[in-house]
Amino acid sequence: MTEHSVVIAGGGPTGMMLAAELTLAGTDVLIVERRASFKLESSRSRGLHSRTIEVLDQRGVVDRFLAEGKAMQVQAFAGVPMDISDFPTRHNYGMALLQSHFERILAGWLDELGVPILREREVTGFTQDDSGVDVALSDGTSLRAQYLVGCDGGRSAVRKAAGIDFAGWDPTTRWIIAEVEMEEVPEFGLRGGGGIGPAEDGRVGVTLIVPDLDRTDEPTLQDVRDALIRVDGKDYGVHSPHWISSFTDMTRQAVAYRGGRVLLAGDAAHVHAPMGGQGLNIGVQDAVNLGWKLAQVVNGTSPVSLLDTYHAERHPVAARVLQYTMAQRAVGANDERTVALRGILAEVLTMDQPRKHIAGMISGLDVAYDLGAGHPLLGRRMPDLDLVTASGPLRVFTLLHDARPVLINLAEPGGFDITPWADRVQLINAEYAGLWELPVLGAVSAPTAVLIRPDGHVAWVGDGTDTGLRDAMTTWFGSP
Repeated sequence: MTEHSVVIAGGGPTGMMLAAELTLAGTDVLIVERRASFKLESSRSRGLHSRTIEVLDQRGVVDRFLAEGKAMQVQAFAGVPMDISDFPTRHNYGMALLQSHFERILAGWLDELGVPILREREVTGFTQDDSGVDVALSDGTSLRAQYLVGCDGGRSAVRKAAGIDFAGWDPTTRWIIAEVEMEEVPEFGLRGGGGIGPAEDGRVGVTLIVPDLDRTDEPTLQDVRDALIRVDGKDYGVHSPHWISSFTDMTRQAVAYRGGRVLLAGDAAHVHAPMGGQGLNIGVQDAVNLGWKLAQVVNGTSPVSLLDTYHAERHPVAARVLQYTMAQRAVGANDERTVALRGILAEVLTMDQPRKHIAGMISGLDVAYDLGAGHPLLGRRMPDLDLVTASGPLRVFTLLHDARPVLINLAEPGGFDITPWADRVQLINAEYAGLWELPVLGAVSAPTAVLIRPDGHVAWVGDGTDTGLRDAMTTWFGSP
């Protein structure tokens, strides 16, 4: 039986990002993926939000995504666009990039990292004991791992085998989604609970509500024709579908992200309607939160209790997204009263504070993990400041390229002794004279030091002393 430290079920965006994180941390990992390659026929996600772009920047790979995507303002709530170009981040925008391209670029990075992928297989079940997990595969073989992570989508076999409840709400609406060719070009725009717009290679993208909520078979070209006729009275001579699929507004979340040596991330942990385009993004961010923690537990640096912080931090983030997507669905109806409500929302979202509040959530820039009382930076993403060091200028995100924690001392050099953690934590003496500003919150007081976790979130903030630093180092990066 082949053994690995971690086996990941599912090689989509979440699974690949988690594998990259574990590999950067020196942990042996294997992805098991049912597809023969990374290629996707359907578009699924169509872009990235600001925090996901930041995460890729933290790992030094963002330029390869920016080179193929299109930077633009992608945030919207109930059809109301929101501009974040005034947000204090180097990436104050989203990115239009189809999931098929995102996965291709991500797969190229994994190839460089040497991540092994076992393709045309699926995880079908497992048994776990005190020392590991026996993982059953669809070809009749099995693997042994210290930990198994289910990144295998909303119908996750791992979640089901773990007996973890997928609590939430049944669907109320079904949409048909397709990329097709048309003899006559329709007017592009929103309608029919969705919309019609341009797609790749001259094709047309169609997303429209259909009446068959309980339908289980695959939609056809005739279903696309019928949907077009319902909203526009004609089918535009639709033909040659590139792909056709459907989705619903089913909204569910795993009640626990961990069961013993089995963890869940991405769609295996949470599903929702695609309003706001946050699904892929929060899955990638799940992976970045989990990866370094799981690596430290596997290599014996940290106790297994560190994994409890994964659920504690990421479950509330997804729960909030689920509430917001349900709210968007509710105000997306086309009856006169809901249209009136949407008009009022549009007025409210032109005001600065409501716009920043909602856009901060959708972009992922407002995430604040509950690490206790203290400075506003505590638990939030560290801004990508332009530091000055004895060796020259240095961006904060550059320090995170290797997914290692870092203590930045902004006071006099020599004020901190982290010798017991020197093999785990970088110590950088630096200066920064600019404004400290956070999305949504605005300006905050300048700290004298910050301890940054590998995921880019602040674990400790200095106020001129080292009070609490040793405790924070021990909590997040193991005993001295």
